[in-house]
Amino acid sequence: IHQDLIGTTNLSFAKQVNPKVDVVFLCLGHGNSKSFLAEYQFAEDTKIIDLSRDYRLEDDKSFNGKEFVYGLPELNKEAIKNAQLIANPGCFATAIQLALLPLASQELIKDDVHVNATTGATGAGVSLSKTTHFTWRDNNFSYYKPFVHQHLDEIYQSVNQLQANLSSEINFIPNRGNFSRGIFATAYTNFDESIADAKELYTSFYNDAAFTFMSTNELHLKQVVNTNKCFIHLHKHKNRLLITSCIDNLLKGASGQAVQNMNLMFGFDEQLGLQLKANFF
Repeated sequence: IHQDLIGTTNLSFAKQVNPKVDVVFLCLGHGNSKSFLAEYQFAEDTKIIDLSRDYRLEDDKSFNGKEFVYGLPELNKEAIKNAQLIANPGCFATAIQLALLPLASQELIKDDVHVNATTGATGAGVSLSKTTHFTWRDNNFSYYKPFVHQHLDEIYQSVNQLQANLSSEINFIPNRGNFSRGIFATAYTNFDESIADAKELYTSFYNDAAFTFMSTNELHLKQVVNTNKCFIHLHKHKNRLLITSCIDNLLKGASGQAVQNMNLMFGFDEQLGLQLKANFF
């Protein structure tokens, strides 16, 4: 399936679906997971991790008398450990939530938040389109779905989980970059406390996080691409706090986070199989 695995694994693949497996990763297109689960029945104790958006929102999480847990470990680690069904977060949603959740945890989002985030071409998936064609993407840059990107629903849902009285708007401008992998997100909002207070808050919030780390230096994508890490950097100018968040959209933004969730569900070391080195050079 993935040609880079030649010589690495002797796994065999079958078209038949085995209903008695320990865990199922659903890597189908958005809208297809529900129809797949309606067609195939798995064993009562089979764990399911869905990478589509089909079950991420509160109104969609019910399935056969059970509920999908939103699989952001930095927010729902204990619930994930006890879950049978996981809705893996979206890539933009992951990067932006990790930038904002520490503020929400202390109800410090008091004004509108402005987010600008750029993703690589792989964020569009494997299907061909005008904006993923090399001749369009190369030496090019553009925005899309300004203020209405579908991941906003996930972001609001998680922020409200920590700051229930949120009345501020999250203004999100997604961009397409002319690179393959990674998300570089910046968010800023008014913040009355000092930069030292902000750093203490973020450091404390992510103290036990397995893959989210604070950096004292300005960030770039090569620090995180090919890893399951999220790096966060803080900067303050006058009364504005700037939060930068970087992830690999294919790992922490998708498959890596799915494996991280599986590790938690089965009681494995959270970093099992995910201690990866960034492609820095």
